[in-house]
Amino acid sequence: MKKMKKETTVVLSLIVLAVASRLLPHPPNFAPITGIALFGAAHFKQKWFAFLLPLFCLFITDLVLGLSWINLFVYGAFALITRMGMKRKSLHFPSVLAGSLLFFIVSNLGVWLLHYPLTVEGLATCFTLAIPFFGNTLAGDLFYTVVLFYTFSTVKKTYLKTA
Repeated sequence: MKKMKKETTVVLSLIVLAVASRLLPHPPNFAPITGIALFGAAHFKQKWFAFLLPLFCLFITDLVLGLSWINLFVYGAFALITRMGMKRKSLHFPSVLAGSLLFFIVSNLGVWLLHYPLTVEGLATCFTLAIPFFGNTLAGDLFYTVVLFYTFSTVKKTYLKTA
């Protein structure tokens, strides 16, 4: 039981550091939330907590960064990413790529619905203008997911061994 508490402390500490990085200057869309969603889905037995974790992290940082209607789409995207991550218990590049694509599609559909003409041309314009941000999204998702999974794995093997 003591080992479980130590593991939970390590997991939550890693997530706090990742969330704090969202508040530091960074390239647009280079953010830790997909990593947090996939990591939480893989490491928390309570699935309700895995769902709430990335949404809570978003909400807390959005109180500082700003809230808008687009947040509904962003939060929905991360709920879907968490659900997808529950099927995996380890790091898989296809899961990170799928999470990045899912975020790109859902969030930009929201941008289109809220800020562009609801036409095929409006949709095409919205997604075309979003393409340059996808590189940062994928890079951030890969970076934070790898850091969270491998740091935890290393800490677990090195410091959380059972006696």
